[in-house]
Amino acid sequence: MGKISNEARQQYFERIKEYKHTAESILQREKSLLKVIGADKSGAAYKYLMLADERLNVASYYLLQNALSVSLLGVKNEAFLNDARKSCYQSVIYLEEVVSNYVDVPFSDYSDLLEAIDGFSDEKRYNLARKIGFTIQTVEESFGRNSKWRWSFVELEGRYAAVVKNLVNFKTFVAGMDPSADGYQARMGHLDLIQHLFVQSADRYREKYELSTLRIDDFKHAIAFLSALRRIHILLGEADKAEEIKKKMDVWKAKMETDEKTQAQQKKRKV
Repeated sequence: MGKISNEARQQYFERIKEYKHTAESILQREKSLLKVIGADKSGAAYKYLMLADERLNVASYYLLQNALSVSLLGVKNEAFLNDARKSCYQSVIYLEEVVSNYVDVPFSDYSDLLEAIDGFSDEKRYNLARKIGFTIQTVEESFGRNSKWRWSFVELEGRYAAVVKNLVNFKTFVAGMDPSADGYQARMGHLDLIQHLFVQSADRYREKYELSTLRIDDFKHAIAFLSALRRIHILLGEADKAEEIKKKMDVWKAKMETDEKTQAQQKKRKV
């Protein structure tokens, strides 16, 4: 890489000034709103939804600043990318405050949480879910495949998948699958997204296990996403799909149990 000229640096700092200011303003609003929530919990769920959305806006300004660094200076700005990654995490954390971080539990375990956001339409839920996914994907792609954060995105994507699922009110969902019902397209899009994300998270945790950690916990996370997906198919009356997932789970569980025994034996030999 050639030496960066002073002119290019100056142009860069001038261009990012507005983006930095906007991001800082949003973060100041976030602090103020968190103080309000701390003092008065009424309507907190809707405030957390707002904060989750705002954090994605912050991430977008960090991404813009990195894009300008690449364009004007010819280098990625890892600091801005890391700030964008943290903002994506924080967005998911705010949603976990609203709908929980449960992956594989009955809907009844968290259904009461959804009552607090009953006025948040299906379209808005779906749009927020897609916005988070797009932002996470952009951050990951900006880092590059060989980034040191490669495997940490597996956890972030898994937590994202969980909140996307938990945003759905399955108590009313089946009735809303009627094509003539308002919001049908958004609901079906949301359902497709959930299924895609749960398959992806299962595969990614399995990949992380095989290629990086060999930690049984990662394999268990992979199977939990499959189990949760099977639970959804059962809830929707999709017996064939549920059985297909069960067969895959059985194969993975057998592999996990074999690996667990092998790892235990290897540990004994080292003692």
